[in-house]
Amino acid sequence: MSALTARCLGLLVAAVVLLGVGFRFAYPELTLLGAAAGIAVGYAVLSAAWRPRLEVTRSADPDRVARGEPAAMTLTVRNAGRLRAASLVAEDRCGDRSVPVPLLRLRPGRDTTVRYEVPTARRGVVPVGPLRVTRRDPLGLVALSRPYGGTVPVWVHPRVHPLNAVPTGAGRSLDGRVDKVPHGSITFDSLREYVVGDELRRVHWRTSARVGELMVRENVDTSLPRIVVLLDNRTAAHPERLAGVAESFESACEAAASVLVAAYREDLPVVLLLVAPEPAGGDAAAQGPLDRLAAAELADGVDLQPATGRLRRERLGDTLVFLTGPGGRDDLGTVGALRAAYPSVVVGVFGAAEPAPSGAAGLVVIDAADGAAFAAEWDGVRRW
Repeated sequence: MSALTARCLGLLVAAVVLLGVGFRFAYPELTLLGAAAGIAVGYAVLSAAWRPRLEVTRSADPDRVARGEPAAMTLTVRNAGRLRAASLVAEDRCGDRSVPVPLLRLRPGRDTTVRYEVPTARRGVVPVGPLRVTRRDPLGLVALSRPYGGTVPVWVHPRVHPLNAVPTGAGRSLDGRVDKVPHGSITFDSLREYVVGDELRRVHWRTSARVGELMVRENVDTSLPRIVVLLDNRTAAHPERLAGVAESFESACEAAASVLVAAYREDLPVVLLLVAPEPAGGDAAAQGPLDRLAAAELADGVDLQPATGRLRRERLGDTLVFLTGPGGRDDLGTVGALRAAYPSVVVGVFGAAEPAPSGAAGLVVIDAADGAAFAAEWDGVRRW
């Protein structure tokens, strides 16, 4: 991206006028001055168009942090050319702000390193880069900017509040009965061929004698608690804004992250779903649910029915945690209808002016101001 300075424009106008007047009235002195002005502009354009050979490397330390935790970016720029990088002005892009990078008169083979803090006050994905280098000619007539290097994301996860209580499992019998099982149970699942290292006590001798080779039992924990976290990312569910930020949605993200981490800590299966569909393919760099929470955004014109319909069809777990804002209170009946598929349904409502009715739709409803209050109330719930 090139830009002609006011000085350059003025010199161009002067060159045209001088050349025109010189040729029209046969003044060689004016013609010479006009030609000199034109040559100066041409030299400025050629000088600024020279592309310096710069190698850019950057690393985030760390590249994933919780909201409010420190993160830094280290940027190294090396002059890989044979000429001194004179008249260069550079700045790195970090989110919505610019960071100056000193490159003036960088010698061949030398490098310069800049380290700066990455803003983590808000949840989200902070794009860092690319480095934009501006070259100016010695006369200050033309400035040409070019990008160097790529963009590196820094993932700012929601805050995680410790949860002490976790749901129990729900063991389903063949007759349809649902039993609460605090720690899961081991149940026979299938038979497979023996491999070196298998315990002999797991050999199924009757089948082994029938098929002529050793067969071992495969067991599965059928009643291990399975948790489904449904995050309501509809704009209608979080109508209130403070400085352009839906604080109720930020609190819901913190609650979701807290449940996820608590489940990971207990080695429990957990699934994260968003009411509004995520972009096809998602972010290529996202590596887990916490990354998805960092990138989660509110969406307009989304209905709750498709998400609840999927939960009803697929029965992804036995404990459903629905996290919403003030605008989602009217949908508690829809969520309550899922109790036939999910024995335990917990609803977190954030930022509501009034608490939801006790026992609404047969649900465990937690009214909380923020993620920390939700964690405190969660540990007090014993109705799993």
